[in-house]
Amino acid sequence: KLGYNRVFGYFYEISRAAYSGPPPPHFIRRQTLVNAERFTTEELKTLEEELLSAADKRKSLEYQLFQDLRAHMADQRERLVHMADLIAHLDYWQCLAEVGRRNAWHRPTLTEGTELEIRQGRHPVVETMVGSANFVPNDLRLNAGHRLCLLTGPNMAGKSTVLRQVALICLLAQMGSMVPAEEAVIGLVDRLFSRVGASDDLARGQSTFMVEMMETARILRQATKRSLVILDEIGRGTSTYDGMALAWAVVEDLAARGGGELRTLFATHYHELTALEGRIPGVFTMNIAIREHNNDILFLHKLVPGPSDRSYGVEVARLAGVPMPVVHRAKAILAALERSRESGRKNLVAASLTLPGMDLDPAPATETAANTGQTPRQRQEAMPPHPLLRLLERLEPDELSPLAALKLLMDWKRRWGTGKTAPPPAGDA
Repeated sequence: KLGYNRVFGYFYEISRAAYSGPPPPHFIRRQTLVNAERFTTEELKTLEEELLSAADKRKSLEYQLFQDLRAHMADQRERLVHMADLIAHLDYWQCLAEVGRRNAWHRPTLTEGTELEIRQGRHPVVETMVGSANFVPNDLRLNAGHRLCLLTGPNMAGKSTVLRQVALICLLAQMGSMVPAEEAVIGLVDRLFSRVGASDDLARGQSTFMVEMMETARILRQATKRSLVILDEIGRGTSTYDGMALAWAVVEDLAARGGGELRTLFATHYHELTALEGRIPGVFTMNIAIREHNNDILFLHKLVPGPSDRSYGVEVARLAGVPMPVVHRAKAILAALERSRESGRKNLVAASLTLPGMDLDPAPATETAANTGQTPRQRQEAMPPHPLLRLLERLEPDELSPLAALKLLMDWKRRWGTGKTAPPPAGDA
C-alpha cells in the first residue's frame, strides 16, 4: 500500500500477515510497526520532492495571480465605481417605478410653498396588508387658513393611520417616488417631526410620559414654518387636566409658530380642544367617521370635517374581549362621569378661551332693591357676585407677564371703571 504522513512523507507499507518474505532489495526501511513495515525508494523520494515543490509552486502562482488581479482592478477603480453608481441608481429608480406601477401610485407635484393637498391618499403598508379593496382612501388639505388639523375620532378608527400615511406620502414624494394617492401637491418639507406611540427608557430613569414630553420639547424648539409635524395623543400619560392643559398649550404654540404656516396634524381624544376651531387662526377639526347600529359600531375609516363627540373606548374594550360585566359597569360609570363633567367642561372651555383678555360679559341685572323689600345689606348679600370677582377668583397672578397684567387692568378699567355695574358699597348698610 502507498501511504503518506507529515513525518515520513510518502511510503510503501507491507503487512506481515499478507507478505512474510524479504522485501525487494531496492526498498529502504523507514519505519517498523507491529503488523507492518514501511519502506521508501529512490524513485518515491524523487516523486515526493516533485509533488511538494509543485504544491509550493501552485501556492506561489496563485498568490501572484491574485496580486496581478488586484493591481488590475485598482487600475480600473474609477470605471468600476462609476458603473456601480449607475447600477445603484438604476436599481433604485427601477424599484420605485415597479412599486408605483404595481400599486397604481401617481406622480406628485412638489412646490416651493407650504401647502399640502392629498386626494385619495392611502397608507402603502396597511393597504398592502389588508388589500386595496379593503382600504378606505382619504383626502386632506393643509393650506392658508387651515394649517393645524385637530383630528378626533374613536379608538381603532384610523387616526394614527391617517397621520402616518400623510408623513409617508411626503417622504416618498421628496425621495423621487410616486405616491399612494390620486393626486398630491406638496410644499417642500425641510424636516418631518413625529410624536407617535409610547416608549420609555427605564435604564435612564425616563418614564413613558417623560419621553413623550422630551420629544414634544424637541419639536417645539426645532420646527420651522416649512416643517411637517404629526402628533398623536399628546398628554395622555398624566392626569386628565394636566394632559389637556399641555395639549391645549402645545396646539396654541404650534398654531402661532412660523407665522402660522407650520403644517401640523394633531390627533387627540381631548374633545375640549375642538373648541379652538374658529378661535385660533389656522386651527380646524376633522374626525374619523363611524356608524352605530344595534348597540354595535362600524368603523368607516373615512376622514370627514368637524369634531367627534365620543371616543367609544368601552365599545373597543368589548370588541377586544373584555368580560361583559366589566363592560356594562364601565358604561354605567361613564354615563355618570359624563353627566357630572358636562358643566365643568363648559366652564373650563369658557375660562380658557377668555385668557388673557377675560372677555366675559357682566351678569344680567337682578331685581331692583325697590321690589324686594330688603335692607341694603340683605340686598347686597342676595345679589350674584360681580363679574370682576369671578375673574379674580380664577386669576393666577404668577402666570401673568407684566404686559398681560397691564392689559387686564386696562380692560377692567374700560368695563367697570365707571362704577355703573359695581355692587353697592358695604358702608350703605
